Amino acid sequence: MKVQKSFSTGSDFGTLYIVPTPIGNLEDMTFRAVTTLKQVDAIGAEDTRNTKKLLNHFDISTSLVSYHEHNKHSKGPQLMDRVLSGESIAIVSDAGMPGISDPGTDLVQRAVEADIPVVVLPGANAALPALAGSGLSTEEFYFYGFLPRKKKDRLASLERLKPLQATLIFYESPHRLKEMLTHVHEVFGSRKASLVRELTKRYEEFVRGDLGELADWAHSEEIRGEFCVVVEGNDEQEEETNNWWADLSLIDHVKQYMEAEGMRNKEAIKQTALDRKLPKRDVYQAYHVEGE
Repeated sequence: MKVQKSFSTGSDFGTLYIVPTPIGNLEDMTFRAVTTLKQVDAIGAEDTRNTKKLLNHFDISTSLVSYHEHNKHSKGPQLMDRVLSGESIAIVSDAGMPGISDPGTDLVQRAVEADIPVVVLPGANAALPALAGSGLSTEEFYFYGFLPRKKKDRLASLERLKPLQATLIFYESPHRLKEMLTHVHEVFGSRKASLVRELTKRYEEFVRGDLGELADWAHSEEIRGEFCVVVEGNDEQEEETNNWWADLSLIDHVKQYMEAEGMRNKEAIKQTALDRKLPKRDVYQAYHVEGE
């Protein structure tokens, strides 16, 4: 167990600061973020060109170091060495909170392992404003981020998320939004949802409806901007009502798919496992061992 006292003066190490930056509107930069970026010894930036524009706007002259997903294994140890020698380093991404669907997690892990203080500043992000404005429940939510690019992996992830009762929050890029919404609708059905694009910017837009309506909207629009997709959680009573297989044994459940829908046994076993939220190997064993 480790206990961090973030502002203790007894350490010989510097501090790693996680500093969120605006996702569109520069007025969302906090006073504390500006002060921190002015006072640290260096800033690790996802894209130094992009961050340079931000620093110029706020008259910040601190030196920049490139730190992103493709060089983190070489630059991470170098930044840690500087903090271990007593310097303080801030990490920023192009927009929002570093480490949340952006580079930064790896560096925080290195710092924690080395007992270096990690101070996270509150600030701009897309997920929470999208949730708060969605009109959906905010009592319990699950942030997923970007779904997998490949269709097979994406559908598998959605099947895993389907039973969750918490409101779900996804990020998506404009060129994948149509396909993503089609798959979410296919797996989740007509749940309520909200699309949010261009948060904090001039063309900020909320599109609310059920998943079928939102999928149709996306296919009829010229899609631009980064999106947050907020989806209603699973309704427990509805889930129980739809369990047509509740009175069937595992073996009969598999056979029902094979006989009624013409599935091969491998496909029927996979679907039965998904229905019952069981490991596929358990269904496989029941069908091939106990069923013999």
